[in-house]
Amino acid sequence: MKLEITLALLLNLLFINNSLAKSTEASACQSALEKGDIASALAQASSALANNKNDRDALICQGRCLAANDDFNGALNIFKQADALSTDAFDKAVSSMLIGNTFKELKQYEAAIASYQIASTQAKVSKTPAYERASYNAIGNIHALNQQFAQALAQYTLGSQLAANDNERGESFENIALMHHKLQEHDLALEFQVKGYAMQSKAGSLDDHVNAGITLGRYYALTKNFTSAENILNKMIQFALDNGGAYYEAKASYVLASVKQAKGDKASADALIEKAKMIAKNTQDKELATEIEQQTLQLQ
Repeated sequence: MKLEITLALLLNLLFINNSLAKSTEASACQSALEKGDIASALAQASSALANNKNDRDALICQGRCLAANDDFNGALNIFKQADALSTDAFDKAVSSMLIGNTFKELKQYEAAIASYQIASTQAKVSKTPAYERASYNAIGNIHALNQQFAQALAQYTLGSQLAANDNERGESFENIALMHHKLQEHDLALEFQVKGYAMQSKAGSLDDHVNAGITLGRYYALTKNFTSAENILNKMIQFALDNGGAYYEAKASYVLASVKQAKGDKASADALIEKAKMIAKNTQDKELATEIEQQTLQLQ
């Protein structure tokens, strides 16, 4: 198991609407949705819309319910109706973000980017930097998905300028580091990962902290800073042991194996790979076992 379980609710699918509900039913829909009770949420949304077909908040909640049920075409239609009822820049930013996320789920990436661009513009007008940052990052995510790493880097850089706290700064620095890594700019990747790790150590979750540390070890190794790579990876192994994180103990171990291999210490590399495999076996984690096999294939 990983170090901790975080509940993302529906945020992984759609950017949550933070506006206040204008009807009792719309409020009840939002409450039920956040509890994961999709059926009750849909019933509340239908009741609200029966009373007022122009209840924008009820439409947004209904659209989020449809998206949660993987009915993205239905959700898109509902979000467009909500967008038509938007009366100010903030409302437009919210609906455009929702539309963009839904287009992304439908793999209509150009349409998604166009919607995110509208969202960023409207967020700037409404002076809501959190939505503006989310829009830039969303565009960056699509470019990264399409292996357009330079374009993604530009968007993540814009987003980083709007980070409001150490957790957001950590996320931004790691996104930027990853794009430099993908562009084979390893010194820059290391520079930003160091910053990302520092932020995640201060404000991130246990998962964020150890993931950032393991990635930092990888990037140290790619710049041939093997001693630094070994130090941080050993630190992450101990951190995982102290916090009951067998998955991360295994992951840090097989990454450390690659460092040992690069230094010509095959015996230590082999021992670390076997250790990682044993952890996967003992925890009955088949996905971890497959991951280890794939990541260490060239080391064996």
